Parts: sequence; structure tokens; C-alpha cells
Amino acid sequence: MSTKIEPHELADTMRDYGFAYLLTVTDDQRTRAVAVTPCAGAVGLTFTDGLGRGTRANLANRPDVTLLWPPADAGGYTLIADGRVTVADDVATFVADHAVLHRPASHGSPTGSGCGNDCAPVGEA
Repeated sequence: MSTKIEPHELADTMRDYGFAYLLTVTDDQRTRAVAVTPCAGAVGLTFTDGLGRGTRANLANRPDVTLLWPPADAGGYTLIADGRVTVADDVATFVADHAVLHRPASHGSPTGSGCGNDCAPVGEA
């Protein structure tokens, strides 16, 4: 489930998390993950870490990316945001299209079956 959000909702929600994984795509269509530490910016989220040569090339050719914040505790929600990154002056700026808090259904869902998902729109978890 994906829910379109305003940038300030993502910035507020990510404060409960540490680092995120930036997921980009290489020229041969492989996913590449690097750890980044986004901060709330004037427009979207900004980060300066994780911007090595390969990541910069991926972003230049395919700026649509995913940021994924793993849960701090077992059974917690993963924060997943899809959007677009631009890089200028060694600063990456991520603007989200939508985001969702996600975890397997067996972690707190009413069915507890272990199948399916337990999703919550950002701002409502």
C-alpha cells in the first residue's frame, strides 16, 4: 500500500529512524544499496553521505529511487519512500512521491497468519 504524502510528513516520521538505505539502479539494471543519513531540507530530504562514483552515475541516469529505513526493533515498521533525487554541489535532495510504513502481517496484525502485509500510511502508525 502506498499513500501520497506531503514532504513534512516524511521528515517528521523519519525522525524515529536512524539511517536509511538509498536504492538506485545500475546501467545493467541491478539494484545498488548505500547507507545515507537524510535530514529535513527546505524542499524534501537532503544527504551528503553515500554519494560515491557509482551512486552518482546511477542518480544521473536514473534519478527515481527508493529510500528504505529499517525498523529499529524486531516487529517494527520499515519506512519506505519512493521519489526522485537531484544532486547539486555535493548535496543530494530527495523529494518523495509517496511513502508507507510496512511490516509483515504476523507482527501485530489482527490475523497474525504470517501472510500478507500490515501497512500504515505515513503519519498514522
